[in-house]
Amino acid sequence: MSEKARRFKAERERLNELILARDNLNIKRFFGLDTAVYRDGALDAKTKEMLGLVASLVLRCDDCIAYHVLQAFELDVTDEEFDEIMSIGLVVGGSITIPHIRRATDLWHDLSTRE
Repeated sequence: MSEKARRFKAERERLNELILARDNLNIKRFFGLDTAVYRDGALDAKTKEMLGLVASLVLRCDDCIAYHVLQAFELDVTDEEFDEIMSIGLVVGGSITIPHIRRATDLWHDLSTRE
């Protein structure tokens, strides 16, 4: 795993632990739901991650994009699938998604060349 990916995952984990250590049942339930919806079901986890990545591109959330890029990579999304995900995100989200697609592609390239 690349250093960039390692840093992102470590920071996300640290912040999640900080949030979940608080006594807020609503946030804990939401985090639990977020984890649960990406498990295999009628759709497999890989498909769900691809959907999550498209949604994150359209919403232009760089943290969400990075998370779903990492998850997609770990679930063996191919380069061709990744490119189609970026295309769908661009068509749905418009040209404003281009900077986010650049960063997603940079992370994907970083992961692909260091594994």
